[in-house]
Amino acid sequence: MPPMERESHRIVIAGASSLLGAELKSLLEESKFAGWDFRLLDEENAAGTLTEAGGEAAVIQPVEEGSFERARFIFFTGSPTFTKTNLAAAKHSAGKIVDLSGALACEAEAVIWFPKLDELRQADFPSSAATYAVPSAAGAAATVLTLALMRCGARKIAFQWFQPVSEAGRAGIEELESQTGQLLSFQSVGQPVFDAQVAFNMLDAYGAASAHKLDAVGERVRAEVNACLGKSAVVPSIQVTHAPVFYGTTFSAYAEADPAADAGKIARVFADAGFAITARGEAGPSSVSAAGEKAIQLAHPKADPVHPGTWWFWGAADNIRLPAWNAVKLAEKLA
Repeated sequence: MPPMERESHRIVIAGASSLLGAELKSLLEESKFAGWDFRLLDEENAAGTLTEAGGEAAVIQPVEEGSFERARFIFFTGSPTFTKTNLAAAKHSAGKIVDLSGALACEAEAVIWFPKLDELRQADFPSSAATYAVPSAAGAAATVLTLALMRCGARKIAFQWFQPVSEAGRAGIEELESQTGQLLSFQSVGQPVFDAQVAFNMLDAYGAASAHKLDAVGERVRAEVNACLGKSAVVPSIQVTHAPVFYGTTFSAYAEADPAADAGKIARVFADAGFAITARGEAGPSSVSAAGEKAIQLAHPKADPVHPGTWWFWGAADNIRLPAWNAVKLAEKLA
């Protein structure tokens, strides 16, 4: 990295109007980067939005020539299309690029990373890369679960997570809120975002007219997990389902492991892998319990009563805070 960028204290958040962008900015301002120069960028339709940075009023700007100039770190937190459109300009700045949008998960040039991944893979931290990708909460959870279960002799793993509407941004939250009120008032529901009734409903796909595709989300998470696992002998089957909740990724998983592995051993392996294990007798992980937390929560494993060596798992994570927190941890290692 040229001396100017290495000494710069400028951070660019591209996609600053998104829920993820706002969360990332908040966490950066509470970290060692408090007091740095924040530049907030986004697409044209979000430009001009008044917000704050470093305790002062700030306006989100459109991407223009020179927008990434002298950046030490560039975080992409908007749509994958927005990331790909502006990636070349970001690279020209020579700052470290951290993608949270999912656009670069399967790109060979990008190093995928989150805390504990290097330890679980027994690999060194790749500090010399120019481009990094931080996986989604679902991608991180599926990866850690798989790497931990491989230490218990897992041969087959299936992972299903339940996606909240906040993955579609503020518009998704507003649509679930409005649909809930309309249904309770016996009114027909508006569905411009999802083209489907998402309130009081579970779905494996949104309507055909929706710009949000659960199949595409599933493809993103599979790409993230494959990038994290590399040439792993065990690759989980992955499925995504819509859940009528505002925030929080919950997931269920199934695994066929070594019959000699018991619940105690599996729980210890999971704790070592970084999961927050729910104490016995307490309520299990949920969207509510995961809100605002920086760790992936997991209930104690349950043995299948019919098939020895088969286990069921239930967990939850904050789908906004977790990737934002992981991105801050990455920047701290690179600074």
